[in-house]
Amino acid sequence: MIPMYLVKQNFTCKSVNNIEEHILSELNKMGIREKIFSGMKLCLAYGSRGFPYGFKVISTLIEIFKAWGADPFIIPAMGSHGGGTDEGQMQVLKKMGITGEDLDVPVKSCADSVFIGQTAGGVPVYCDRYALEADGVFLFNRVKPHTAFRSSIESGLTKMMSVGMGKVKGAEAAHKAGLGHHLVEMSDVIEKNIKFLGGIASVDNFRGDASVLKGVRPEGRKETEKELLELAWQQLPRVPFSHLHVLLVDFMGKNISGSGMDVNVIGMHRRIGGEPELKYETIVVLDLTPESRGNALGIGYADITTKTLVDKIDFQTTYKNGFTTGFLGTVKIPCTLPTEREAILTAFNLHGLKDCKIARIKDTKHLEHLWISEPLLKEAANFEIIKKTDSIFNIGEYL
Repeated sequence: MIPMYLVKQNFTCKSVNNIEEHILSELNKMGIREKIFSGMKLCLAYGSRGFPYGFKVISTLIEIFKAWGADPFIIPAMGSHGGGTDEGQMQVLKKMGITGEDLDVPVKSCADSVFIGQTAGGVPVYCDRYALEADGVFLFNRVKPHTAFRSSIESGLTKMMSVGMGKVKGAEAAHKAGLGHHLVEMSDVIEKNIKFLGGIASVDNFRGDASVLKGVRPEGRKETEKELLELAWQQLPRVPFSHLHVLLVDFMGKNISGSGMDVNVIGMHRRIGGEPELKYETIVVLDLTPESRGNALGIGYADITTKTLVDKIDFQTTYKNGFTTGFLGTVKIPCTLPTEREAILTAFNLHGLKDCKIARIKDTKHLEHLWISEPLLKEAANFEIIKKTDSIFNIGEYL
């Protein structure tokens, strides 16, 4: 008997209500319409991260640009994801509904990117061929804390440009040189070689909906991303405890975080070492999302996993992602137990069942509801207690 309590964190969430009207308003503020001409080959970049409002934003952009006379098309801007192949990256987009059939525009993939120069520090820079040939390039991406480095600019339009549009070669060059140190310089080289019109940058609220959708002019890209990153840190959902004996994670996956499990949630030290800012002594991950298509990058952050998860891993795709980042520890397989029950019990037995501080989460993205053990109740005084169960096994419900 291990009593567990389903609790709710009280998040205050604002969100964009009418995405279509909001996007049109932002484009008008940017003065984009004056830059669009009839028959313009307009490249729209889309990344590998799935989020609820992504299809609505890209479909709205396509509709508006078509109405203004342009001929938009989409490219996958996702570095080495999808195994670094055209087919793989097209499949990643397809899983999110981003297809030529669904959006009535061409989707063009060119995994073999073009060398266009180097930064002042000698880092080689690559870019998607279709983006280079286009009459204009417009980006859409989410601004959020990265899972591998700290800087004033992390994930967002700049990273999409330098790493995403750089495909495998660009991603490898960026990671090898030191991602956080060279993103901006690499993006500046790309910007000089494309007809960059700007972009839409989003910030998620605690529930994963869009709290901000902001038009970004080319000249304001870097300053705007810095401002939005500060907001994204404030909106980042977290496990609300600094110390746990056991953290159970039902699902990891590329649609949850670029690192499978967001290290901003489970502790950056699991990626880069150093003093733990979050003392989660044993992390157990139970399954891999179908949307990951076998890519289990980040499995190495866990201490214990299940045969169910390991049997779903596409090792070549996972290794390709690991080789690109250079962090091979992220693809190492942790202790693997035959069943979910055995994995959970093994973690508990490492610490002893009495007064064990345990939290169970659906994944590192959806944290409004979580299950906690009785010893954590005194630390959760401000949370709403939804229900109690006497068994932690096969909970399957987070509301």
